[in-house]
Amino acid sequence: MYQTNLIFTKETNLTYLRKLEIVFACLDIPEKAYSTGRPPYPARAMVNALVFKNLRGLSNLTNLAEELKCYPALAQVCGFNSFPTKERFSHFLKYTPEGFFQNIKENLVKELLHIGEIKAKYLSTDSCPVKSPVRENNLKINVKDRFAKNKIPRTDKDARLGAYVVYPSNRKVQFFWGYRNHIINDAVSELPLVEITKPANIHETTLLIPQLGYLKKTFKLSPEAVIADSGFDSASIIDYVAKNLKAKPVIARNPRGAKNLKVKLSSKGIPICLAGFEMANQGKFYDKEQNRIRHKFICPVKARKSFARKVGWFCPWNHPKFYSNRFGCVTNIRLKTNTSIRDNIDYGSQSFKKLYALRTSSERIFSRLLVFCMQRSSVKGLQATANLCSLAHISVLAVALAAVKSGNKHKLRFIKSFLSI
Repeated sequence: MYQTNLIFTKETNLTYLRKLEIVFACLDIPEKAYSTGRPPYPARAMVNALVFKNLRGLSNLTNLAEELKCYPALAQVCGFNSFPTKERFSHFLKYTPEGFFQNIKENLVKELLHIGEIKAKYLSTDSCPVKSPVRENNLKINVKDRFAKNKIPRTDKDARLGAYVVYPSNRKVQFFWGYRNHIINDAVSELPLVEITKPANIHETTLLIPQLGYLKKTFKLSPEAVIADSGFDSASIIDYVAKNLKAKPVIARNPRGAKNLKVKLSSKGIPICLAGFEMANQGKFYDKEQNRIRHKFICPVKARKSFARKVGWFCPWNHPKFYSNRFGCVTNIRLKTNTSIRDNIDYGSQSFKKLYALRTSSERIFSRLLVFCMQRSSVKGLQATANLCSLAHISVLAVALAAVKSGNKHKLRFIKSFLSI
């Protein structure tokens, strides 16, 4: 029984606490072993309290500690015998390994897959910025070289400089210091399957294939399509989705700012510049970022003096690149590439457009997580921020499972109003 010497308000009445218990019962939380130091609070109680913080919409750990202290019945339901301080929550987030929360997420996803609420027929992926609470992100404070990427914030050494588009139509870009949370979700149920948090300067294309491999190995998923925006338009990703997952890559085409996507080649297979000259061979090199071999060709006037004596020492087109660098115009030709898979993608078809429209499910997930204040972190450091983001996704999955078990399937995604009375 709950304590009776309380003033039961809307936040602490029995109905609210029983709904919380339903959510907490969905969490399979292992206990953490310890050998030295003062006895910690139970891991189950700490996770329950942090999940409550999300569902209650509390912005920071200080508010959570005050809430538990004001309502002893709430602390009792979470599993506390006393009232933890803000520092204990901060220590728990900072020093708990990432695998601890990953096991909780895995169990929730497996159960939702087992009961059929997650079909995983169509997968969607996206990422969102997570701003670190450093003074460089506060535009009201005057900071010298605010967004100089070689100047790491003193109070958060793990934070890195990132950017996101504020107005897609006008392409206004906003810079920030912090991290990015990368997810793959079920596009139909709009529930996250896997997530990872990395510094903001880590490109999302380097994380998608390992995440898809994790889903295939852990949950034995065989999706029909993987949906992503043009940022994921990479040959390696398209090949992995088509060959390893046997799925349809529904990934928007990325023109990469090129005005002419096809390079004009001579009969010998050598690129021809705007002036009509065959470009000079500069050898092959390995592109680490794109993980492929390229063949480099440069301006023949810059490369060979004998050719320059015949045609003149200047570019006939007066191209600005002729004067801006020592190579002039440069063209890189990809080698050993198979474009058959990409050529078979019908970007303009109605079926492609219909499937690509499901990508907005990822955006709606991040929009709901604004309730949890996930994109404005109250902690610093990669480990603590990653754990806080994991708890946000755990809260989403726990509410979905609790809604099904309590006979409220229509509240599968009601993360804000599931506990309302």
